[in-house]
Amino acid sequence: MSSEKNAGRDTQRRVRLPQGFSFARLISGLFYAFLLFTFAQNWWANSTIESRRSEALADFERDRGSRVIGMIHRQDNFSLIGIPIARYISIEDSEEILRLVRQTPDDMPIDLILHTPGGLVLASEQIATALADHPGRVTVIVPHYAMSGGTLIALAADEIILDKHAVLGPVDPQLGNYPAASLVRVTELKSVDEISDEILIMADMAEKARRQVTAFVAELLERRLQPERALEVATILSDGRFTHDFPIMTSMARELDLPISSEMPAQIYELMDLYPQATNGRPSIVYVDQVEPADSDEN
Repeated sequence: MSSEKNAGRDTQRRVRLPQGFSFARLISGLFYAFLLFTFAQNWWANSTIESRRSEALADFERDRGSRVIGMIHRQDNFSLIGIPIARYISIEDSEEILRLVRQTPDDMPIDLILHTPGGLVLASEQIATALADHPGRVTVIVPHYAMSGGTLIALAADEIILDKHAVLGPVDPQLGNYPAASLVRVTELKSVDEISDEILIMADMAEKARRQVTAFVAELLERRLQPERALEVATILSDGRFTHDFPIMTSMARELDLPISSEMPAQIYELMDLYPQATNGRPSIVYVDQVEPADSDEN
């Protein structure tokens, strides 16, 4: 009987925790430990891939005997919490590339690996001008796409190496969310009384921006083409006859008298593998690596 009473008392006893113990502190400590572990893991992974990228660029420089610069814009995940951040041509990019071009000897070729959706017109024009003024040969290498400001930069090159399925794009300026050409078109379709002051001001800016970009592109192209042809090509690329995401494939680029080559170095594809697109879940593209068939023995 007494043993049953003692057992009942034991089940009623509460587990006593050490003095000062708090579940909130435990959870907080585990959370910060997780953050520290995640940060260290990301830092190690980033350091490793940056080292591999530097080695690949150095190997390509030795093979080409040139100064190799990469401007590769991927959508990156923000450090710890995986927020996607889109990359584009910025003033920081132009500052860095201008510095590298200045440091490159006049007789050394420059190879610019370009993978970008575009970006700021000012930054793109600065980079294009620096490349065009470089005395040595300039080659722009486009493995996948160089749209908008990326195309503007490519036009400064002596040679554009374009993968046979890679694309360039129109360079018509955009004002906010609106194509400059469309803003100008509105003023042609409607009377002034039907258009707001804001749209009229934007249309005025759009017309100026379009003229400025056309003149800049024509000046770049005049280094290789006759002035009349340079202006014609510049107008085609900048007057807004195409949508801004219109793909200019290799054949059309050649029709525009751009210095296109399709001899893409194999190292470029290997380098691009070191710049994977950030994903936040299951990849959309799945496949099985092909295995080369073994040589059959002949009897």
